[in-house]
Amino acid sequence: MEWQNIRLLIVDDETDLLDLLLQRLQRKGCTVSGAASSEEALRLLDAASFDVGIYDINLPGVDGIQLLRETKHKNPDMEVIMLTGHGTVDTAIEAMKLGAYDYLRKPYSLPELEAVLAKAAEKNRLRETNRGLKQVLLSETGQFAIVGQSPAMQNLLDLTRRVADSGILILIEGESGTGKELIAKALHFWSGRREHPFIAVNSAAIPESLLESELFGHVKGAFTGAVSDKQGLVELADRGTLFLDEIGEMPLAFQAKLLRFLESQEFRRVGDSRLRRVDVRVVVATNRILETEVAKGNFREDLFYRLNVMKLTLPPLCERMEDIPLLIDHFLAKSRKGQNVAISADARKALCRYRFPGNVRELFHMLERGMVLAKGGVIETRDLLIPEESIGKSSLVDTDQLISLPELEKQHILRVLNACKGNKTQAAKILDISVRNLYRKLEEYGMLNVTF
Repeated sequence: MEWQNIRLLIVDDETDLLDLLLQRLQRKGCTVSGAASSEEALRLLDAASFDVGIYDINLPGVDGIQLLRETKHKNPDMEVIMLTGHGTVDTAIEAMKLGAYDYLRKPYSLPELEAVLAKAAEKNRLRETNRGLKQVLLSETGQFAIVGQSPAMQNLLDLTRRVADSGILILIEGESGTGKELIAKALHFWSGRREHPFIAVNSAAIPESLLESELFGHVKGAFTGAVSDKQGLVELADRGTLFLDEIGEMPLAFQAKLLRFLESQEFRRVGDSRLRRVDVRVVVATNRILETEVAKGNFREDLFYRLNVMKLTLPPLCERMEDIPLLIDHFLAKSRKGQNVAISADARKALCRYRFPGNVRELFHMLERGMVLAKGGVIETRDLLIPEESIGKSSLVDTDQLISLPELEKQHILRVLNACKGNKTQAAKILDISVRNLYRKLEEYGMLNVTF
């Protein structure tokens, strides 16, 4: 049992017993707070979150039963163990009906209390784990959050976990605003490199004249303004992960140098003859179709083949519409003002019907704008500034004949393929997706072998 992960609240008016429990469980490693009354406990519940509570039933003023009711109102997932004296067993049973995890009769042994506490904490942990798998996946460090329970996102995250510790180069594809950097962070923090640096580089944001110096560093006097030696981002990422975003924007002249580095993990600082070597896991991302850029002559073919080892494709928001409610709740919960601002049902429906060409980034910007314009602490549809015609055009389903989004998409793909007599290139063009993406969807829906 990992006691150090338990956040515990103990409420008992017997101060000697309270002090004993506090000291014992703190030595175990728990994060423990104590209160001698319900009023004091309620103040602590407003100020912090707890996994488990240990409440005496017989408290002065507001008793333990009422405190249990208030606790379940404030934090329904918090487990509570009730302590009962002689003659209050019926009250303890009432507490169980109100949601208490268990009760112990006084006098009880400390090992007995610890055993019940461990089980209550484990139940709380399993609930949180299950919720995380279904809705929000957080890195163990808490440095990023990936929200999504749609099949498309769950499949992507499953593949991300499977390749995270492989060390191979990863290419992340996806439209702007879909969260490519979050997937890159997941690859890093779910790997054995998590204790080492994660260095993100936006290839499009660095001027071509400075790109080599920024990545590989330079020595003093290498060029005007190089007044001292400087480490590049590649060296800073040693033993960790180097994330090269917008790789499709990288200047053609620099691509050969990047390819050499990817092949050997060796480089030279600008102006230096010394060959240096690092141990870096490289992850790249692009919102462009690199095959098209190769055909246009904007991207080296040999570099493309070096990057195209393992590909992770982020679905646009319009392909995971069922995740929008989760994303709304996540944004409001994490926002600085999230505790004070809610969203109306009509505004939520409007967001769930809008197509979001800007993907998750656009959704978050709309919510941020809505929070600024909201009156009375509630975001209304008007606060989101969504063009009414956009909402109307993106209404996909007659409310009298509701079906799930995956089923709707599946049916639409089947209709288009039937109309095209099975010609997947023609169907992909009509659907406005790549042929590769169409094959992925056919595989997802079990339609690869269907004849048209």
